[in-house]
Amino acid sequence: MSYPLRNDALTLYAITDRYWLNGRRLADVVENVLKNGATFLQLREKEFSHEEMVQEAMEIKEIAARYQVPFVINDDIYAAKEIDADGVHIGQSDMEYQKARQILGPDKIIGISAATLEEAVAAEKAGADYIGVGAVFPTDTKADHTPVTLEALKQITDAVSIPVVAIGGINADNLTKLAGTGIDGISVISAIFGQPDPGIATKELLARTKEILS
Repeated sequence: MSYPLRNDALTLYAITDRYWLNGRRLADVVENVLKNGATFLQLREKEFSHEEMVQEAMEIKEIAARYQVPFVINDDIYAAKEIDADGVHIGQSDMEYQKARQILGPDKIIGISAATLEEAVAAEKAGADYIGVGAVFPTDTKADHTPVTLEALKQITDAVSIPVVAIGGINADNLTKLAGTGIDGISVISAIFGQPDPGIATKELLARTKEILS
C-alpha cells in the first residue's frame, strides 16, 4: 500500500457519485475535494463496466496520489488490482474477504461494510483493515439499508479494534449526533458531491468532524 492506513486517514472519507456532477468532470471535482481536505477516497460506480471503471480509476488514482490520500475502489476487485489502487471496499454481498485478499495481496487496504455487531466482529476476524458501518441516518443511496442506531454503532466501536467509519445520510447538520460513538471518521457522498461547491463543503465537514472526534 502506498500510504499506511492511519486512523486519521478515515476522518473524512469521500465516496464519489457522478449523479451530482451536473456536467462537471469527476476528476475536477475530486481534485477540488482532495485539495480541501478529504482524507480518504472511494470510487463508486455501480453502473460502470469493468473497462469503464479501470479507465476512470486510472485518472482518479493519479489525483489521489498527488495529495497522498488513500484511494480504494468499490466492489471491483479486479479493477483495483489492474490499476494498483490502494485497495478496495466490499459489501457483505460482494466477493468475500479471503478471495479479495488473495487477489490483491497482503499490502492493500480492504474495507468491509457492516450493519450489525455480528458482521463487524466477523469483518475484523476475517482481516479487514477498517469497517464502514451504516446506514446511521436515512439515505437515498441505499434504499434497502438496515438502519443502525447510534447505540448499536457505539457497541460496534467498543467491540472491534480496527478503525470504524460511519456512513449513511450523514451531513453537516446531523453529524454532531455521532459525537461520543467512538468512530474514527465519517463517510459521505451527497454531503460533498451533492453540494454547490464540493470543495467548500469538504472544508466545513472536515472541521466539524474533527470537532466531534476530538
